[in-house]
Amino acid sequence: MKILRKIPFFLPLLALLPSLTGEQPIRLSYPSYFPKPHYDFSENRLSAEKIALGRALFYDPILSKDNSISCASCHSPYNAFAHTDHALSHGIYDSIGLRNAPALLNLAWQTSFMWDGAIHHLDMQALAPIGSPSEMGADFKHVLQKLRASGRYPAWFQDAFGDTAITGERFLKALAQFQLTLVSAGSRYDLMRQGKTVFLPQEERGYQIFRQSCNPCHTEPLFTNYSFSGHGLLPDPFLQDAGRYRITQAPSDSLAFKTPTLRNLRYTYPYMHDGRFKTLRQVLDQWGDSGGAGAHTPAVLEAGQKADLIAFLRTLNDSAFVFNPDFHFPKALLAN
Repeated sequence: MKILRKIPFFLPLLALLPSLTGEQPIRLSYPSYFPKPHYDFSENRLSAEKIALGRALFYDPILSKDNSISCASCHSPYNAFAHTDHALSHGIYDSIGLRNAPALLNLAWQTSFMWDGAIHHLDMQALAPIGSPSEMGADFKHVLQKLRASGRYPAWFQDAFGDTAITGERFLKALAQFQLTLVSAGSRYDLMRQGKTVFLPQEERGYQIFRQSCNPCHTEPLFTNYSFSGHGLLPDPFLQDAGRYRITQAPSDSLAFKTPTLRNLRYTYPYMHDGRFKTLRQVLDQWGDSGGAGAHTPAVLEAGQKADLIAFLRTLNDSAFVFNPDFHFPKALLAN
């Protein structure tokens, strides 16, 4: 029985294309004002079967050493695929990671991954948390062996790839396909861009403050330029996290971290790479009062300006994305 027959799989942001092979190829759909995706879909063409397989893998703790941690353990759909119950990611055996788990959305446009940009392709990103001792702590070859020995995955790989072979490449491509469907483009801001609503006066004032002060780094419509920068924060004395310097060894990259997207901030607290801020007001107090965000940010933001800016940032929340059941745990696939 095909994996798609076991669960309903509605894809509101994906357009079905005709198929002559029995597979259901699909095309990623996104607003006209979004830039062209960075991801090369010609190397990993989307299909409904592969997406469904990737969704199962994303939620299955079989990927961890002790079968206790899944991708969703740190990337909850109800938090825009981030988490809110602790500042730093948690792994097997109650281990604590180095950084806050970032939100997973609009990944087709992302040029590198991890807070320090250590990974350059979405298809390879999963290898880092799977092998990390403080996250999933697993040997990748052993993970593939567990999938081959399971009572479900050989048939699901057959549905997705045409035969039961479970290889590392197929595993990574399927997992990437599910993540590529996590497109967030249904916020009040998006409705404004589509001419379906107008901002309230306070939201409009905040939008103008944003465009003057924040847009160079948090570039709309994705609300990040995917670059790396220091942000004027003192380093955590316990974490000793040098940021991108750990990857490049370039002094200019010391304490530099990826600019995160501002979409769905209602759901993705705590903020920053180490989760040190619980509220947007705390973030703006740091940014405005210290000028920590860089040359484009005013030295001081008045209280009214901060309130206006927060009003605008709230227009970036996308509840339809967060509560889309097609992105959630596939009960019919993984329930015992």
